Amino acid sequence: MSDAVTLTLIGGPTLLVEIAGLRLLTDPTFDAPGSYQGTGIVLTKLTEPALRVEALQPIDAVLLSHDQHFDNLDHAGRAMLPQARHVLTTQAGAARLGGNATGLAPWESITLPGADGRVLQVTAVPARHGPVGIEPISGDVVGFVVQGSGGPAVYISGDTVWYEGVAEVAKRFDIAVAILFTGSAQPRGAFHMTMDSNDAIEAAHAFGTATIVAVHNEGWEHFVQSQDDLRNAFAVVGLGERLHMLQKGVAATLKV
Repeated sequence: MSDAVTLTLIGGPTLLVEIAGLRLLTDPTFDAPGSYQGTGIVLTKLTEPALRVEALQPIDAVLLSHDQHFDNLDHAGRAMLPQARHVLTTQAGAARLGGNATGLAPWESITLPGADGRVLQVTAVPARHGPVGIEPISGDVVGFVVQGSGGPAVYISGDTVWYEGVAEVAKRFDIAVAILFTGSAQPRGAFHMTMDSNDAIEAAHAFGTATIVAVHNEGWEHFVQSQDDLRNAFAVVGLGERLHMLQKGVAATLKV
């Protein structure tokens, strides 16, 4: 049975995902623009969120790819976590957060009750936040696959580059919509820690006919590739029709 997913981009990695009667929020970031001291680096936020936390309630689950970086979980985002029914994240992140946080290892699933008797299965999937060997610096990260009623699924990459773990997601799931964290983030200057245009193109081919949605490519100083850069790259290789760009604060409904 086909379903639909409605996506509303708040800004950066923060996206309201409405599916199977549930309201999911990815990596909540609601702080004002400014500079934030992180783990050995300063991250500078440039833009306001399109919507405030109060406008998004209720939230059934937060899908938190990782808790250790301010551009994925800031002060206001951390403060809103207790308002969600569930917070799904890495096992290390759940141990740090406590409360309503549940840690999932890659390929581990949890089922959430949806509307009208429907259910939503959420599976944590592998992610690597940069090149091989970056793990002790970047820490654990997960992506998510959400799937209602056994039909096609929605993939949320979290902060990852293209690598064999993402390729395995494409092999295991029938993905209808792939939400990729792009922007080629370079907070340390030496290498990219989220997907660049090449990575996103590789993912688009791996996910076959899935609609590609690109987020986390604006709003922060450490992104070196914009939405327009990605749009142009997809057009050059003949994938322009597969790419769906979101406007901040504007809901878009896609079939799954």
